[in-house]
Amino acid sequence: MFRQPVALCLSLLLFIGLLAGCSSPEPVATPTVTRTPPPVATNTPVPPTATSTPQPTNTPTSTPIPTDNPGDATPTPWPDDVNPFTGLQVDDPALLDRIPIAIKISNSPQARPQSGMGAADLVFEHFAEGGVTRYTTVFYANEPERVGSVRSGRLIDLEIPAMYHALFGYSGSSAGVKNHIRDTDLFPQFIAAPDFGVGAPYFYRVPQAGKAFEHTLFTNPTVLRRLADERGINARPDFPSHMAFSEVVPSGGEPVTSFAVNYLPGSCTGEWKYDARSGLWNRNVVGRAHVDPLTGDQITAANVIVVQANHVYTDFWEEMIGDRRNWKLSIQIQLWGQGPALLFRDGEMFPGTWHRENRNEMLTFTYGDGVPLPLKPGNTWFQVVPLGTESTEIGEGEFAFKPPKM
Repeated sequence: MFRQPVALCLSLLLFIGLLAGCSSPEPVATPTVTRTPPPVATNTPVPPTATSTPQPTNTPTSTPIPTDNPGDATPTPWPDDVNPFTGLQVDDPALLDRIPIAIKISNSPQARPQSGMGAADLVFEHFAEGGVTRYTTVFYANEPERVGSVRSGRLIDLEIPAMYHALFGYSGSSAGVKNHIRDTDLFPQFIAAPDFGVGAPYFYRVPQAGKAFEHTLFTNPTVLRRLADERGINARPDFPSHMAFSEVVPSGGEPVTSFAVNYLPGSCTGEWKYDARSGLWNRNVVGRAHVDPLTGDQITAANVIVVQANHVYTDFWEEMIGDRRNWKLSIQIQLWGQGPALLFRDGEMFPGTWHRENRNEMLTFTYGDGVPLPLKPGNTWFQVVPLGTESTEIGEGEFAFKPPKM
């Protein structure tokens, strides 16, 4: 649980306590839509639960939010010209009459700056192994000309493409992850990777001076949608759940000017500073502006959500390099059920709860007495961290999050 400030701690104690009271103490994977259940790791620990549930002092109020136009906070289906990932109206509704595309991107320091991330509707940053993080990006309305560098998938990528009904493009995976992918409802139609026979022209090399070969693989949503056309799956999804959006800022937030998620200090950090002029969060990595080379602009987000989820070591290796003591087990990140979340929007922080009851449902968010927690219309970054992540208020309106070592 987060430790500071006190109000934040009490809020999260309440949410984890509710989780313990309303569901099984051990996360259980829900059935898939068409085939097999998602993989269950061995030796799954019981996630920590609170011993008491004191009344939080920083819970946003349950003020009703009007729902008389597409920009209001309602989780009901959007009109045909509103992007369900951003809550924004698109100029041409045909842009949404196609499949979303998820693409795996490296966060190795040698791969920076990454291309195309500024155009993603959704970005998930998560632990890979050894404290290093990786990204899964989701594109719907936008089609940047180049995305990458593309790297290998992880077990979390059995969940994210299922949430957003997306075709998943990546460069390969360990033998253990590959076997799990074969057993999911994503395979083979929604999987695009060289180790399953999908190479050029869907993936292509862009040699760059000073960059190792593994950091030169790229793709983009346009070419992957051609593959979706060939497979007969390039169509608008029918989403059973929807996030809520509203231009109206909820009440009960705590002012925040900046915060950082320190996965691996000095190498993999997600640092965010609020820009009141634009109303967006500017992103830095290890103290430097995170810039998309396609545009030359610093990456921004309308919403940043810190998502706490149970992280479990599996019984197979992700990396087997050098001495056995340095081998890394694959990590299963259990993004199903519910758990604590913190929404950062409009320079404020709101404690809430994330939900995903069924495999084909996207993450949704509530606060207070179960009221939908509205996101700001625009793109969203998810900083996925383990249960037990600590927070420290390092200055007025400035926070640092320290996940447990993975």
